Amino acid sequence: QVQLMESGGGLVQAGGSLRLSCAASRSISSIGAVGWYRQAPGKQRELVAHMPTGGSIDYSDYVKGRFTISRDNAKNTVYLQMNSLKPEDTAVYYCNAVYVLNVYWGQGTQVTGSS
Repeated sequence: QVQLMESGGGLVQAGGSLRLSCAASRSISSIGAVGWYRQAPGKQRELVAHMPTGGSIDYSDYVKGRFTISRDNAKNTVYLQMNSLKPEDTAVYYCNAVYVLNVYWGQGTQVTGSS
């Protein structure tokens, strides 16, 4: 089993930056794919960025060029660097991991972009 804990959300003006962190309860080098998703009020949860164990990283067209996903195996942490934030990036952001064919989610962290 894997517990995931997101942090780093907050209120930021348009054009600003935030870095979200997702701390895992076990070594992320043993975890498969990791990713970030988001859910805005009244909308379905959507993919933001997906990092498989091999292969290329996928980004949503809405964030490509502005957001970057990375992982630090030594710290068992996955990051989402968000630059040039827009009001439409406002959502709860969730970390996601696949381990032994099961999918795990964190509790989410709120990001609010103000105009």
